[in-house]
Amino acid sequence: MIELHSFGPAFGTPDPSPFCIKAELLLKLSGLPYRRVTGNLQRAPKRKLPVIVDDGVTVADSSFIRFHLEGRHGIDFDKGLSAERRGTLWAVEKMLEEQIYWIMVDERWMDDANFARGPVNFFKSVPAPLRPLVCAMIRRSVRRNLYGHGLGRHSQAEKLKLAERALDAIVAILADRAYLGGDEPAGGDAALGAFMIAGLTPLFESPLRGLIEARPSLVAYATRMRERFFPEVEAIRPAA
Repeated sequence: MIELHSFGPAFGTPDPSPFCIKAELLLKLSGLPYRRVTGNLQRAPKRKLPVIVDDGVTVADSSFIRFHLEGRHGIDFDKGLSAERRGTLWAVEKMLEEQIYWIMVDERWMDDANFARGPVNFFKSVPAPLRPLVCAMIRRSVRRNLYGHGLGRHSQAEKLKLAERALDAIVAILADRAYLGGDEPAGGDAALGAFMIAGLTPLFESPLRGLIEARPSLVAYATRMRERFFPEVEAIRPAA
């Protein structure tokens, strides 16, 4: 049985990492048996999660997990789709991962109140006297990563403009389909489902969530994905 190494449910979502949610959705779409275990970042090959272990083969990174499932198990996540549609879904996936992800990181890690609501919990195992120092060090590292990526160089208004353009493109690509793949989910739905579920958690003060909520088709899509694939994960309810 395949082992999925991830963080586990948090923030009212199946996992605090949209990449871990994506990997689990890929496994669910594949139909292959798997079990989820708590991952260890220090032992992960790339010091990141998700990781899968499949009959002794260790694969890190959600995209390479997809490639492995396709190659080793003969899964065609985009079965029935045209070459053009396959390309469009891959472009959507990378837009989410290379842009929306970093906006999400910026909101959760750079905002003090949001950091206290969520990411600070990752450091509970650090001795209390050292915890503020470690948190400050990690947040500085995240800030450097954001700046190196380029998103950290933009103003808040510019970040939201990029998010609006990306979300509008996704709305147009989804159109009136139930899923990016049509009547049934395709590979790109693992990414879109993950990011919409993650983006809509009400735990954080999030302009990005506001942009998603302003697009009813994306909210309806996230609800379908969550109810179909993660009915057991209790969502956080918005404050009345």
